Amino acid sequence: MTNAIKRASLLTDITATKKGDAQSIDKDGDSNRVYKATVTGTGAVAATIVIYGNDVESNSGGVALGTITLSGTTSASDGFASNAPWAYVYADLTAISGTGAKVNAGMSG
Repeated sequence: MTNAIKRASLLTDITATKKGDAQSIDKDGDSNRVYKATVTGTGAVAATIVIYGNDVESNSGGVALGTITLSGTTSASDGFASNAPWAYVYADLTAISGTGAKVNAGMSG
């Protein structure tokens, strides 16, 4: 039996610093996850997103899994993989700049 890839949005079209809600994707014991963030806008855009793992459904008090730093002209994206088996994950958009800049972040696994 193969496991289908599951996805969850962590941040959607966010234009100011903000923590997203805690999300979970149950993988029947498989903790492999990929995290990706994208910033789009007009001209120079930049953003910093910290991804946290947590053992409770909360967007505070988590453990940082990684930081995604984005910078580009009109768009930029990056991400990382993790095998940390946290029950919940949330994203914290700690910085954003650029005309019309908005951030999206998600996880899949």
